[in-house]
Amino acid sequence: MINIGSFRAKDCHGLTRRSFIGLASAAPFASAGTASAADYGAARAKSVIMVWLWGGPSQLDTFDPKPRAPSEYRGPFQPIATKTVGAQFSELLPRLASRSDLFTIIRSSTSSSNHSMATLTGYPGTPNGESEPNFGSIISRHKKSATLPSFISVAPTTTLTHGFDSTRNPGYGGGRLGSAANPFIVHCDSFGKVKMPSLQLMGGMTPERFANRRTLLTQLDGTRRSLDAMSAGDQWNKQVADAHSLLTASGASRAFELDREKEEVRDSYGHTTFGQSLLLARRLAEAGVPYIQVNWSIGVDGLEEGSNMGWDTHRNCFGQLMDYHGPVLDRGLSALLDDLKQRGLLESTLVVAMGEMGRTPTINKTGGRDHWGTSSTFWAGGGVEGGRVVGATDAKGGSPITRPVTALMAGTTIAELMGLSSELRARMKILEGGKVIDELF
Repeated sequence: MINIGSFRAKDCHGLTRRSFIGLASAAPFASAGTASAADYGAARAKSVIMVWLWGGPSQLDTFDPKPRAPSEYRGPFQPIATKTVGAQFSELLPRLASRSDLFTIIRSSTSSSNHSMATLTGYPGTPNGESEPNFGSIISRHKKSATLPSFISVAPTTTLTHGFDSTRNPGYGGGRLGSAANPFIVHCDSFGKVKMPSLQLMGGMTPERFANRRTLLTQLDGTRRSLDAMSAGDQWNKQVADAHSLLTASGASRAFELDREKEEVRDSYGHTTFGQSLLLARRLAEAGVPYIQVNWSIGVDGLEEGSNMGWDTHRNCFGQLMDYHGPVLDRGLSALLDDLKQRGLLESTLVVAMGEMGRTPTINKTGGRDHWGTSSTFWAGGGVEGGRVVGATDAKGGSPITRPVTALMAGTTIAELMGLSSELRARMKILEGGKVIDELF
């Protein structure tokens, strides 16, 4: 169902009169039994998988093609039909097109059209000189995991020596909530090999060395003494403690062992860094981690083939999209949806995929697209109604012609679905002024 209305609601606990009228008028197009946003008072999601497509994916070449636009706008890719009546995607995404009944696309998402991580915090800049916390940091303060860190950020193993670093920029972690709300960072490669940088703080330990029981006992004694000696202000304290707990809690580290999966499952995700990272995210959600952020790349630049190639495609945009970005994204996200659904986890796991911005409708002189503030974002599971397209852009894919959906609204919706009500958000003084994207329900 395509939904280009402008429903407004303060949060999921109630609708304004205007929202009610809007929903009522759309009723003939909704499926039977569809709940309104007013029904979502309690937590609908147990975990969030945030797929961070840093660099800014092109909306025209993914989820918002404009086949009738002039050639200098539309690009070379053809639109294809989807399971959502009236909606078309780029031919780069055939697997997702055949599964569009499982997710909703927002075509009217807006941002600052610059490289920042504000899309992950809801706020541009650093108000009062303090960076706002990542959505994952907010969720981790609200909901704890029994044995694993509550906010885990999965990033590629990389040799990147230029550009930004998505694990070290304002917005990646706790911000004004403090370093204790930072994510526990793990690295995953195309072979499914997982590394934990925090283990380097424990004398260079690895999960394999912990398998030796004698080494385990000796190392734990030394680590425990080291932890006791650390001051409360030591910036490594939390990360070391998390690593220590993870490797000593019964069965906790098994979630990181991708070789426990059947080979056909691993194959379905694709043997790429992104694909195996998504598989790891599914395992972490299944193990009860409240918030997992999967980073497509460490940096933004679309310059290096493989896991270092971000979505900042100023040059040779279409070649990169056809050879790498499109197939890898299509296969990985489709496999994640299938896997979650087959395991009965899709309804309790919210999956969001987005970048910090979109790309220009016009194609530049070097065959690429530049920075742009309008983008498409992907929402599935966790109480989100599938088979919809929310919002619309103009004929050239440049600007929303319906209500813009901001990053603050995205963060507020994530928080609400995880049970962080407007009252709780007010007490925490986070996501202030944010509204739920009620068109998702």
